[in-house]
Amino acid sequence: MENFTPISALLGGALIGLASGLYLLLNGRIAGISGILGGLMSRGSAMSERLEKLAFIIGMIVGPIIVIATSPIQAQSVVDASLPVIIVAGLIVGFGTRLGSGCTSGHGICGLSRLSARSLVATLCFMGAGMACTFVVRHVIGG
Repeated sequence: MENFTPISALLGGALIGLASGLYLLLNGRIAGISGILGGLMSRGSAMSERLEKLAFIIGMIVGPIIVIATSPIQAQSVVDASLPVIIVAGLIVGFGTRLGSGCTSGHGICGLSRLSARSLVATLCFMGAGMACTFVVRHVIGG
């Protein structure tokens, strides 16, 4: 736990909560990333809704780039999986998102804050599956 930084984790969590709360208050919509991305790709959305969703996605990409460019702390992220493994993992996550009727952000952040029973079950399922996969990879397979 040498890289655990509780202050930045608390600040990041507070900003995510604030952003999702403001999104709900100002737009009346849940800040679930899969729903926003799916709505951006659907043909039935009005242009103003598509622009709003596009701005949200662009902000998610540009925001961290700005923080990394202006922060004195060097963030490191190492991905040592091959491209085919990353693609398959992304497809599995997409399938799980469809199966669970939402993503981790929609259920775990927005749904739980609204005391949704469906989101509680979904969050318990994906957290349990993540813990089980981590256990298998680290202790059974030895990765």
